[in-house]
Amino acid sequence: MTQMTEALKGNITPEMETVAKFEEIDVNKILRGVANGTIVIPKNVNRNTDVRGIGTGLTTKVNANIGSSTKIEDLDLEVNKAKLAVEYGADAVMDLSTGPKLNEFRKAILDAVDIPIGTVPIYEAGAHTLNANKEIIDMDPDLIFKVIESQAKEGVDFMTLHCGITKELVPKIQSQKRKMGIVSRGGTFLASWILHNDMENPLYENYDYLLELALEYDITLSLGDGLRPGCLSDASDIPQIQELVNLGGLVKRAQKVGVQTMVEGPGHVPLNQIKSNMELEKTLCHGAPFYVLGPITTDLAPGYDHITSAIGGAIAASNGADFLCYVTPAEHLSLPSLEDVKEGVIAAKIAAEAADVALGNEKALKREEEMADARRKFDWDKQFELAFDKSKPRVYKDKCEIEDKEMCAMCGEFCAVKIAKNDF
Repeated sequence: MTQMTEALKGNITPEMETVAKFEEIDVNKILRGVANGTIVIPKNVNRNTDVRGIGTGLTTKVNANIGSSTKIEDLDLEVNKAKLAVEYGADAVMDLSTGPKLNEFRKAILDAVDIPIGTVPIYEAGAHTLNANKEIIDMDPDLIFKVIESQAKEGVDFMTLHCGITKELVPKIQSQKRKMGIVSRGGTFLASWILHNDMENPLYENYDYLLELALEYDITLSLGDGLRPGCLSDASDIPQIQELVNLGGLVKRAQKVGVQTMVEGPGHVPLNQIKSNMELEKTLCHGAPFYVLGPITTDLAPGYDHITSAIGGAIAASNGADFLCYVTPAEHLSLPSLEDVKEGVIAAKIAAEAADVALGNEKALKREEEMADARRKFDWDKQFELAFDKSKPRVYKDKCEIEDKEMCAMCGEFCAVKIAKNDF
């Protein structure tokens, strides 16, 4: 049983009820969206979570990536990152751990938070391969599926799987002569494996078996963009679009058997190409929810990529993207700190809210009206309560102590709202 198979039967599940309540919309809209594949509710049958719906007509959701690297392993830090991400409004967390203790990290994170958890199983398969003193190109295809099933049994709710990189596509990547080549770790693993073994991508060749596993545990497939552009110069090129075409066919196959599926997207994309990228995904992938990293809109802002991605994310979500993967200030530079996670989540939440307002989402518009009322009334506590960051604005406000509560130190006696309060 999956959320989608139940929806296709016309059965409203408790998870659909929860999503409808959170979104403040009729549950039948959720039922129809899950049935036609435009909404997914990531929830493993082996795990109880505070579920979220992702897709058409719903508020834009935010994911936070955490996890160890081969150079830094601190279990308490990563668990605290997960908890902090939830505190600041993340709707899901992905554990991208690649260190020696990645299994321990994943289990701890699954236990620490009750929102949907995602993984990239090929990272674990790659780690096992290296630990066996083999190269990634010698990875055993059976190992990939054993890892997928093992993580499914543990309760992972959604998985990034790079199924769209095919043997036919690899030569096109080489001939494209990209500036950044392949920047996706999973994409690189599989493209290199295909090239050196002269064999088809195991995830593509054995896709029916993958669907069987997804059906058994109700794993939401997040079809990975292994060929996403890693710089603006590579955006919207032939390999990226061809992979998307491949994913569209795989989405249809998954939906046909009742497997929940979403599609991952770019990446580094110029502002003027974001709208067309979103529309192309929705067309090629049959309306499946679109999960985007950023997009990052300039390559010149290391240390500030939470801002470049928020700009791109707002445009993406207002043109069809449903799920924003946060980008932190540490992107391209280092493993993010707790403060980086906070900044990344807040930046993505700002982008999501801006898009939801632009789309006329009633829940978002209601929040904006509440903030406007609080500002007009000089209700500072209400303003702080509504803010994405409830502590930072209070710190700024308290920097300058002013007896008159109906003003701040910015305008003082020249406060426009106070002067005209009784006239307009």
